[in-house]
Order: sequence, then C-alpha cells, then structure tokens
Amino acid sequence: MRAVVQRTVASKVTVEGRVVGSIGQGLMVLLGIKKGDTEDEADYLMEKISQLRIFADPQGKMNLSVQDIGGEVLLISQFTLYGDARKGRRPSFTEAGPPEEAEPLFDYCIENLRSKGIKVETGEFGADMKVDICNDGPCTILLDSARAF
Repeated sequence: MRAVVQRTVASKVTVEGRVVGSIGQGLMVLLGIKKGDTEDEADYLMEKISQLRIFADPQGKMNLSVQDIGGEVLLISQFTLYGDARKGRRPSFTEAGPPEEAEPLFDYCIENLRSKGIKVETGEFGADMKVDICNDGPCTILLDSARAF
C-alpha cells in the first residue's frame, strides 16, 4: 500500500462537475492499494498517516499531527501509484489491486481513520475525478507499507 500525503489548507474532489468531497486544513491523501494488501498494511499506514507530525507547533516546528490540530483528511483512491514505467513509455498497472480487492480495503481505511476521530471525505472509487489541492508548504510525504513488513 502506498500513500502520497500532502499537507493542505483546503482540498476538494469533483466528479462530473459536482463536489463529492471537500476539506479545510488537513491532509490530502492519494492511496494506492497493491494486489495482496491486507488490513495489516492498512492499519499500519492509517496509523502512520494519523500520527504524521507535519503541522507547525507554536514555535513553527513540524511537530503536530492531523489529529493534534483537529484537521481533516481527503482520501482518494489512486491505483496509478502502482504504475510501473521502467520498461517503455506506457506504464503497466499489473501490481495494482483489482477493484474487487481494493475497494473493500479502501473502505476499511476510511473507517480506520474515522474511528480515530478524524473527519474523512473521499472521492468516488473508480470514477474519473478532478482533485484541487492547495498544498501548504508545499509539504508532501511518500509512505509505503512494504517497507514496514
């Protein structure tokens, strides 16, 4: 499981011209699910995301988490995070989890974050989405559960 985590002052996602998810200050997370990923990888990554200290404390140091600041998360499913472009110019997505595996695990991630008291908004799984991100900093962190297991 991979995540691109961006600190944001505001983000929103639209599908066919309608806003389906919108947050203020918090994290915009693009989440890629790989074939064979399990709830263990999801638990690890959602814990890391919820506790990632990338927000400024009163002294201006990155020392606070999204939970500490009462922030929100916009979680977007992004199978292209498993695109492999090492050969040729057209990426292969053979490592990405198939929708019938990935969607339930994505829903599990949503509930995992919500169980921590974090407000979570999402796009629509499998839809063509337009994501507007006002990246704060900019601050972007890459996470991968494979490095933890």
